[in-house]
Amino acid sequence: MPTLPERTEMPAALPTLTIPSATRYLARVRQFVDQRTRDAGLSDQAAGEVQLAVDEACANAIEHAYGHERGEVEVATILEKGRFMVIIRHRGIPFDRSKYQPPDIQRAAAERWKGGFGVALMHRLVDEVEYRQRGRISEVCLTKLLNGNDDRTST
Repeated sequence: MPTLPERTEMPAALPTLTIPSATRYLARVRQFVDQRTRDAGLSDQAAGEVQLAVDEACANAIEHAYGHERGEVEVATILEKGRFMVIIRHRGIPFDRSKYQPPDIQRAAAERWKGGFGVALMHRLVDEVEYRQRGRISEVCLTKLLNGNDDRTST
């Protein structure tokens, strides 16, 4: 997996989108990821799974890392032979994996929960979810392994 430098911005070579930390900008992220998955030749199903996982990761950054604070969320894509990756970066409060408990689906249904499924959903939609902390910068890297129809290599 490529290692990103410890910088505030994504490397210039990666297709990158930066949005303000507000959910009203998630449509821009969906458009960006849609175009990148199309360019990469992902199947409709794989593209939809990646888009939904990215939407969840960005919404989590906006709602939980920033809350009512202002900031930015950066989204970059990488296509390598055999995999398509999306890296989401922010400078908000980091996700504490040690405090995460997967949701109890039956309890959630009985109590009609309206949220709390984003992390579990991301793990079901993509093949790898990696959380990294680089100083004050938090990253979530979502990786979708490509099947034989999806393995074009480009950047």
